[in-house]
Amino acid sequence: MAGSSAVYTPCRPSAHGALRPAGLLPTPGTGRVGLLPARTRARASLVATAPARTATEEAVYEVVLRQAALVEELQGKKRTRDAGTRRWREEEQEAELGWGLLGDAYERCGEVCAEYAKTFYLGTQLMTPERRKAVWAIYVWCRRTDELVDGPNSSYITPKALDRWEKRLEDLFEGRPYDMYDAALSDTVTKFPIDIQPFKDMIEGMRLDLWKSRYRTFDELYLYCYYVAGTVGLMTVPVMGIAPDSKASAESVYNAALALGIANQLTNILRDVGEDSRRGRIYLPLDELAQAGLTEEDIFRGKVTDKWRRFMKGQIQRARLFFDEAEEGVMSLDSASRWPVLASLWLYRQILDAIEANDYNNFTKRAYVGKAKKFLSLPAAYARAAISS
Repeated sequence: MAGSSAVYTPCRPSAHGALRPAGLLPTPGTGRVGLLPARTRARASLVATAPARTATEEAVYEVVLRQAALVEELQGKKRTRDAGTRRWREEEQEAELGWGLLGDAYERCGEVCAEYAKTFYLGTQLMTPERRKAVWAIYVWCRRTDELVDGPNSSYITPKALDRWEKRLEDLFEGRPYDMYDAALSDTVTKFPIDIQPFKDMIEGMRLDLWKSRYRTFDELYLYCYYVAGTVGLMTVPVMGIAPDSKASAESVYNAALALGIANQLTNILRDVGEDSRRGRIYLPLDELAQAGLTEEDIFRGKVTDKWRRFMKGQIQRARLFFDEAEEGVMSLDSASRWPVLASLWLYRQILDAIEANDYNNFTKRAYVGKAKKFLSLPAAYARAAISS
């Protein structure tokens, strides 16, 4: 696939015309009127009126509301666990799995994160130890899930294999981990109000990659982006935490986290057009290509034309709108989590600048952010994150 995002940053390196301003619609099931979620706010149209939500948008938004409700239910309550129970669980898992204590499992997750997501790993060092370990555990699960369909053994993966992976997920949420990595995540989901649905939805994204290589509309592509990347934001916000003094609702923070995952995945897609086309895949809305006077053959031919440049400008504009909404939400995160998240957002957004600098040639040139720009971004992101929302 075109690449996915984990813990507000991609697991590994690996879209529309004029944009409309945000509208107001009733929040599903509440009758309240509020800001539309990222999907609608960044939706492109040739008309100026705000649309009703699509079925896809409603389905995704229900997951957002479900996770936000979990957090609100526990807001202001300190979750405690009996020390004796914790020791019993660790001893039970050690006896069943044959590995060391949970600390060893978390440490190994940290090593994987350090190897494959160096910049973000450094950012996690600013988090509290419990949050840091939880983020590592989630990252590793997302990476392992992604590798099922995009790793060295992907040619052997079948729908039944993904069904088994989903059953394994259900088991670890029930406290029955299969290995040390599962044990770390199993422990994490007992400490934070994390819902299983975003994890299941990520597996659904892997199922799509087994058979789907074209997306007719942005609505289809949006759902895919939610599955493989937007889900990560919903998984990690409970760990990152919402600032106690934030005036933002949990719902709005989760919308922003969703927006960041979508923004990262759209950026992956735009960066990897050439790479994906060489694998016979096109992660661009076919109807928008047609509106721009482009065909699938133009993608496979890989020639930069004026039509392609105009098309790409619209795609980049949409991705930036998602990034903008995400940045607003970052400032509502707990102060210890803002800097690593904001830094990764700024660094990833610069890939869009690099595509422009390459004259929109994402067929044969890979857009990347140089080390110098990365280092310059970090202190600026730190200063911005230090400002209370």
